[in-house]
Amino acid sequence: MNLLVTGAAGFVGSAYVRGLLVHDPEVRVTVLDQLTYAGNPANLPTAHPRLEFVHGDICDAVLVDKLTAGADQVVHFAAESHVDRSIEGAGAFVRTNVLGTQTLLDAALRHGVGPFVHVSTDEVYGSIETGASTEDHPLRPSSPYAASKASSDLIALSYHRTHGLDVRVTRCSNNYGPYQFPEKVIPLFVTNLLDGEQVPLYGDGRNVREWLHVEDHCEGVDLVRTGGRPGEVYNLGGGTQLSNRELTGLLLDACEADWGRVRHVEDRKGHDLRYRVDWTKARTELGYRPCRDFTAGLAGTVAWYRDHRDWWEPLKRRARTP
Repeated sequence: MNLLVTGAAGFVGSAYVRGLLVHDPEVRVTVLDQLTYAGNPANLPTAHPRLEFVHGDICDAVLVDKLTAGADQVVHFAAESHVDRSIEGAGAFVRTNVLGTQTLLDAALRHGVGPFVHVSTDEVYGSIETGASTEDHPLRPSSPYAASKASSDLIALSYHRTHGLDVRVTRCSNNYGPYQFPEKVIPLFVTNLLDGEQVPLYGDGRNVREWLHVEDHCEGVDLVRTGGRPGEVYNLGGGTQLSNRELTGLLLDACEADWGRVRHVEDRKGHDLRYRVDWTKARTELGYRPCRDFTAGLAGTVAWYRDHRDWWEPLKRRARTP
């Protein structure tokens, strides 16, 4: 079976591919990745005999058509994903997340490829004060990033409803784990603290997120690929809710630092207060259940960054270079 995986030189996609190559000996994987700033071939076992890496853009219709023609299924991770960057400029987010998704869907439709798993985010639901968002919760994205992902979700689902394409959408809570580019909160804070630097905490730190280990997320994505229903959305949550202030305290402790290393900064524009997803559907239909304990998972993540300076130090140096 030939699987086309987009964006798999990034954090989540590479974790998915690494796990797939270990656990499914029947699958051959083609990775399509543009290698933007957050894509890194070092995240992948590029010499693996069942892995082909293609450097390219999901908006390149000719290349996408060629790769999709040789695929049986598609798992679509490729996306611009950093909220702060989307606030500074939304153009790349609309192009990649919306037009890129449309390009892939058109090719999948032409070649009869399916399932097509479209990987999305809980941010499409917007902020909720209490409870948890189910899959039929209204979409109320706040940031250009979240709006571009909501748009791509709707386009993907429309190809099922209009054309009958086997599209399945996943929406996950915040991921953490090894190989995450050090602009997101956990790797940014950990690497700053390991270097003796301060960490920037938005506002009063009351914003709440639900945390999911990347490997649990990837296992959920594969459950949807292999057992989900066409045209359906599946939430994939982690079950651990923390305010940003609570998370900061845990990271300070893990890195043997104190609150003197925290720098309070102006809150992000349109900063959603709280996300949480209800993943009953994935649990009851597919047997999804995150199994990584958050305390152990966070400790393992901190240890990974402590032991892999050779991976993240060049990324941070490059980000600081004008």
